[in-house]
Amino acid sequence: MTTEKVKFVNANTVKLPFIEMAGYKDHSRNGGFNRQSVKNDWQTFVLKHDRDVEFFVDKMDVDESNLTLAAANVTNEFETQQDIPETDCYRISKLYAEMQTHSGTIDNTVPSAENILTLIDTGMKDMTEDGVPLEGRVLYVTPTVDQYLKDAKELQRYLNINGSNDGKVKRTIVDLDGVKIKPILSARMKTKYDFSDGCKPGVTAKQINFILFHPKSILACDRHQYIKLWPEGTHTAGDGFLYQIRKYGDLFLIPNRKEGVYINAEAE
Repeated sequence: MTTEKVKFVNANTVKLPFIEMAGYKDHSRNGGFNRQSVKNDWQTFVLKHDRDVEFFVDKMDVDESNLTLAAANVTNEFETQQDIPETDCYRISKLYAEMQTHSGTIDNTVPSAENILTLIDTGMKDMTEDGVPLEGRVLYVTPTVDQYLKDAKELQRYLNINGSNDGKVKRTIVDLDGVKIKPILSARMKTKYDFSDGCKPGVTAKQINFILFHPKSILACDRHQYIKLWPEGTHTAGDGFLYQIRKYGDLFLIPNRKEGVYINAEAE
C-alpha cells in the first residue's frame, strides 16, 4: 500500500496530494523560457469501515478455565480468528469493487498450470506499458494458483535443469521476475463479503484467483484502533472482565493509478 503522506481533514476523510505539470517546449535562443503550469491537487477519500466488539468474561470462567480466558489469550485469539481474516477479506473485496467502479482491468480467464505464466506475463506487460514501476510489484495468489505456478511447464523445465545433484529441489516460489509472491487463503480472496455479523462470503461472491499490484496504486488507512480491558470492579457489566475492541480504517484504489492493479477472477 502507498506510503505517501496523507492528510486527515476530519474524523472520516483523508486527502492524498498529487502534483500535475506540463512538459518541455522548444527552447528559443533569443532568450527566455517557456513557462508551463504546475498544479497541486488533492484526492479525497471517505473512510467507512468502522468496527467494534465487546466480550464479557465472568470471573469464575477465568478461574475454571485455568486462565485460558485471561486478557492476553482473548486478545490474541480474537486477532487470529477474527481481526486479521476480516481485514484481509475487506481490503481485497474493496479493491475488487473499486476496480469495477473505476473500470480497472479484471481478467476472467480461467487459470491453469498451462496458462498461469501467460496470464501473469500479460498483467506485467500491461503495467509496464502504462508506466507502472517494476520494482515493488506484489502478487497475491490463492493456494490453487500457487500450485499452478509450481506445476507450470516452463518452471518445471527450469527446476529439472537447475536441480541440485543431491536430489533436493526447492519448489517454493517467493519471487517471479522480481515480483514478490504472497499466497492468500482462498476464503479471503472473494469478490464480496457479508459483514453484518463477523465476516463471511457474500451469497453471490466469486473467487479472485490472483491480484498483481503496485503498492503506490492503493491507499490503506488505519484511522483509529482501541483495545481496552476493564478488570472486575472497574465497570458495571458484572463480576468479571470486560473487553472492548474497535478498529476504524479503509482501503481505496487511487483512480489515476488504477493501471497499477491487475486482477484475475471468476466471471460474475
